[in-house]
Amino acid sequence: MNNGQQFHFISGLPRSGSTLLSAILRQNPRFRAGMTSPVGALFNGLLEQVSAGSEFGPVIRQAQRRRLLRGLFESFYADQSANSVIFDTNRLWSARLPALLDLFPQSKVIACVRNVAWVMDSLERLYRANPFENTRLFNDTVERNTVYSRVDTLGQRNRLVGFSWTAIKEAFYSEQAASLLLVDYDLLAQAPEKVLPLVYQFIGEAWFDGHDFSQLEFDAPEFDSALGLSGLHKVRPRVALEPRRTILPPDLFAQYQDMSFWHDVANSTASVITAKRTPSPSQEIL
Repeated sequence: MNNGQQFHFISGLPRSGSTLLSAILRQNPRFRAGMTSPVGALFNGLLEQVSAGSEFGPVIRQAQRRRLLRGLFESFYADQSANSVIFDTNRLWSARLPALLDLFPQSKVIACVRNVAWVMDSLERLYRANPFENTRLFNDTVERNTVYSRVDTLGQRNRLVGFSWTAIKEAFYSEQAASLLLVDYDLLAQAPEKVLPLVYQFIGEAWFDGHDFSQLEFDAPEFDSALGLSGLHKVRPRVALEPRRTILPPDLFAQYQDMSFWHDVANSTASVITAKRTPSPSQEIL
């Protein structure tokens, strides 16, 4: 039993507002939200042990697999109060909609998105802000050699940005897309007072009047330092705009700036909260 807890999931692209969204949601005393949790990795590991290819797979029934996987969430969040609304964050969840909605039929997945060129720009900016660290985003010297090798590495389909982008795209066009909400980072950061009521409406929760968008708190310095990328999960108390030019070479920026498939909802049942398209974004949301 989950003691009345409701599970929802936060996913999306890196540097696209998932930590900002969590910092806002957790102001509601009924909500539990944070940075990426280990539940996604535990989910994958457990599924590997109980399904085809494992020596135990043939002796574990489908119903047992469901109980084990659901129990993983319930055990991990057992110390949270009854009637809590749990938001578990992991980029994996966009690629796991069939399983999540089987285990938690009333759950929703919120995927934070952003122009991919600016995602790359933001990650490169963090990399340059930590010049004496060999961040774990890259496996070797070849991958971290130049901005071109770094961005190309991150864009591969099994790496940080490439995997996230393809996972969201899979969910966006899937049979389960009606349970998916895409939230544009720029709009969330510029107008949280307009975006958050729509998020509440999507998950079926009554609006909480206690949100204060000028008093946000979130940081995970130990986690970020272990990754070699300080500042990755830091949210400033007040969101502000800082007009600037990209630090990516123009050809590299152009390679990624037209990948925002979520602007065309013609073939998807997903919900999308997004700002109007601009031909050349030139600002970072802080």
